[in-house]
Amino acid sequence: MATIVEIGTLIDRESGVRGGRPKIAGTGLTVRRIAGWYKMGMSPEEIALEYPHINLAQVHAALAYYHANREEIEADIADEEKAAAEWEKRLGENRGRG
Repeated sequence: MATIVEIGTLIDRESGVRGGRPKIAGTGLTVRRIAGWYKMGMSPEEIALEYPHINLAQVHAALAYYHANREEIEADIADEEKAAAEWEKRLGENRGRG
């Protein structure tokens, strides 16, 4: 008989992992990262192939979390983009000092 997986166990948060962001349980792969790939046009199957340590059910669980908590994840994506832009600006300023 097949093992039954409770859907609620597929996504978790750990305060010491990825800043406590929601992630695929047992991994460091965040819902934010899965949502980002999805928003870039990747299918759930393509995402699962990109990360061979996760399965399709886990990808769908991350996407379900994203769709159910879109405001939270979109804010997280925006924060990441802002931080990346700040780092790029700092790197550009440091290169100009050389």
